[in-house]
Amino acid sequence: MKQFLSFVRKEFYHIFRDVRTMLILLVMPIVMIILFGFAITTEVKDTQVAIFDPSKDIATQHIRDMFQANKYFTIAEELSDPKQIDEVFKKGKINLVLVFSENFADNMIHTGEATVQLLADGTEPNQASMRVGYAQQILSAYLRELSEANGGQPSYQIVPEIKMLYNPQQKSEFNFVPGVIGMMLLLICAMMSSIAIVREKEMGTMEVLLASPLPPAYIIVAKAIPYFTISCINLATILLLSAFMLHIPIAGSLFCLIGISMLYILVALSLGLLISTIVDSQLAAMLLSSLVLMIPTILLSGTIFPIESMPFWLQKLSSVVPARWFIEAVRKLMIQGVEVRYVGHELIVLCIMIAVLITVALKKFKIRLE
Repeated sequence: MKQFLSFVRKEFYHIFRDVRTMLILLVMPIVMIILFGFAITTEVKDTQVAIFDPSKDIATQHIRDMFQANKYFTIAEELSDPKQIDEVFKKGKINLVLVFSENFADNMIHTGEATVQLLADGTEPNQASMRVGYAQQILSAYLRELSEANGGQPSYQIVPEIKMLYNPQQKSEFNFVPGVIGMMLLLICAMMSSIAIVREKEMGTMEVLLASPLPPAYIIVAKAIPYFTISCINLATILLLSAFMLHIPIAGSLFCLIGISMLYILVALSLGLLISTIVDSQLAAMLLSSLVLMIPTILLSGTIFPIESMPFWLQKLSSVVPARWFIEAVRKLMIQGVEVRYVGHELIVLCIMIAVLITVALKKFKIRLE
């Protein structure tokens, strides 16, 4: 029994000495439950609303107050011209626009019926449908208040005109294709490139490469070019399938779409290089890529779960996920057909990520192996 306990104690010592094993056994469950517990939600919160109200009467003011008081909505902008509607959607700051008809209250009093338009950004059809559903509930609550004030007689009616902009058919492919592109490029570039570099360390051939006349930076670039080329081929394949099989229009500039995709590929390659400087085995590179890249990309990029509905600290954490900025830019270019100036913020963020990741990775890259 004493010998058995000594073997058990030895195994505990082996586990405790390996920091990476401890992280997987103890830290990973905590991170997973926190991410899944807070990020996965079917609710759509913090919907940014813009209102165009040519009537400006007591009825529209009451409805506006009900929207403002609702926890799912925030009135972010008041529009003075219907021409501003397309502009606020392209900026990406508004999810829903409420357009009241002229003489809203007068129409309610004299005809018993008034009209309001609910314009939603349909690039994310499931979230857009939920936002419209929440808005209709508020309008129904307002009608119930009028009915109760009128002695229970349902004499008034609000007719909502619903429009899903950029995706009138509410095709889910419009939402998932940009996400699939982001995940595919990240998987090929970051995970596979990091494994390829670490494989050289495991096999002992990295010493031979570093002893060659080529500078270490040239060696890294030479190993990255094949993955960059394969990712470009995959990008072209997905865009062709999206256009001709899934019938997803590329409404914006194809040149800009390809350009920002190449920037994202460089970000992913830089991540792969950084991972290869941290780990020494292919298994560790695969685990780190899966935990640090794939899971946050799925949960925090906004592809499946809305970022606006997450806690504040998770929203800030999603800012360091490259796929979030790439997917937002691709949606704007492919679905909304915006000009380059509307994706300037995303371009700047991706460029900063490339500069930071390459700088850190090259400083940590060891030109002499132990």
